[in-house]
Amino acid sequence: MEQKNKIYELQQKLKRYAKKGRWKYIDNFHITLKFLDEINVSQQKQIDNAMQSICFERNPFNLSLEGINAFTNKGCVRVLWLGLSGDIKELESLHYEVDKSLIPIGISPEKRKFRPHITIGQDIFFECDFTTIKDTSYSINFGITHINSIFLFKSEQIENKRIYSKVSKYIFQNKKED
Repeated sequence: MEQKNKIYELQQKLKRYAKKGRWKYIDNFHITLKFLDEINVSQQKQIDNAMQSICFERNPFNLSLEGINAFTNKGCVRVLWLGLSGDIKELESLHYEVDKSLIPIGISPEKRKFRPHITIGQDIFFECDFTTIKDTSYSINFGITHINSIFLFKSEQIENKRIYSKVSKYIFQNKKED
């Protein structure tokens, strides 16, 4: 939760520069390994089995948050996000294994390149150019986050708010020996 609070703190600083936009709720900050769209109960059981199998073989790894970035379109910041550093190859490998394991369940692999990030806002119009905001010094030390599990989330629109709820947790079982 400490990391989410630091992300929230940064988000609040950035909001001051925005004329309008949609900002992610603190409980919705996450890294997406795979977007699944609609799944049924049978698929969920198969997904649970596949993820448990993947995580049984996985070692924990470390990530750090780094850099404010944006996907832009015609003066609008479509997605405002934080990049990642650390054991990125481990994260990319995990993404690849998740993508590959879902093919037999009928879920197609992602066509776009995996760009791990945490979205903090969408459809944002800033008062000044984004590069000016990006270059402004935000000295929040996010520190290192130890990654030892992944989750399956359910996304719902409740009272005009996007809510993500944890459905399943998969713990990395293969512990590195020091």
